[in-house]
Amino acid sequence: MTVLLREAIGDRLRHARTTQRRTLREVSRTARVSLGYLSEVERGRKEASSELLAAICEALDLPLSELLNRVASDMGALEPVTSPAALTKRPEPAKASLEAGTLVPAVIGNDLSDLRLQPVLSHRLSTSISPPRGAVVAA
Repeated sequence: MTVLLREAIGDRLRHARTTQRRTLREVSRTARVSLGYLSEVERGRKEASSELLAAICEALDLPLSELLNRVASDMGALEPVTSPAALTKRPEPAKASLEAGTLVPAVIGNDLSDLRLQPVLSHRLSTSISPPRGAVVAA
């Protein structure tokens, strides 16, 4: 079963709104979006523009980056592994303190071109990460 991005975004927006015990009418007024359109977005029937998503997130006092991070995590959890070869190519996820998931699964080497992202970047970066110049000691 494939979950569409607009459905996952709508689910997260509805969850945020209902968790705050707010009505569609209240959020639509604050975000300056029609009630019917907001309802369609929450049900995954309409794809909201980035400006509309930003307005809805602001009305919900929810950072857009947090919404997108949680949606990505939700969709990643539902994504099937297609082949055994895909298991060997994926780097081990780095431990992160983010509730919704890991933004960068792993860093291998000391060059930015070694940075592994999902999905893979279409071009290689040539900037190097320099080693720390001195030890930093926290008291």
